[in-house]
Amino acid sequence: MELILKETIDTLGEEGKIVKVKPGYGRNFLLPKGKAVVATKGNLAILEQNKATIEARRKQQKAEAEALGKKIAGASVVIAQRVGEDGRLYGSVTNGDIAAKLAELGIEIDKKKIMLDQPIKTIGATSAKVKVGYQMSVDLNIEIVDEAAAAAAPAAAE
Repeated sequence: MELILKETIDTLGEEGKIVKVKPGYGRNFLLPKGKAVVATKGNLAILEQNKATIEARRKQQKAEAEALGKKIAGASVVIAQRVGEDGRLYGSVTNGDIAAKLAELGIEIDKKKIMLDQPIKTIGATSAKVKVGYQMSVDLNIEIVDEAAAAAAPAAAE
């Protein structure tokens, strides 16, 4: 089944691209959600008319992704958690926790775009990949510290 993508889908391609997909995937997901249209002569003609606007939108998305990538690459996230014996956390730090901490720094990003292999369960420094869009990703430095030590540090500085 040939479809024209109406939006960029990471696994298929960019907006305006003609792709071949299995009929079930097209009929049951892409078409009902409005992510694609059937590649008919009429839709292909409309695609040709809209190529310039699609290209301009792609350039804008790329510029936004690069700007967001620079903000994230320059940021460092420090998360304080309760720690038990052997430096292991009572809970774990997930991509939702990281997204909330980034929001405190003024960087709004969806938690689904933060790629952790597994939840973080020990203190220390680590990094995670963040998808910023337009098939780009950057590394984010994350430091997990003991909540008790972090609370005592400001008091000792005074």
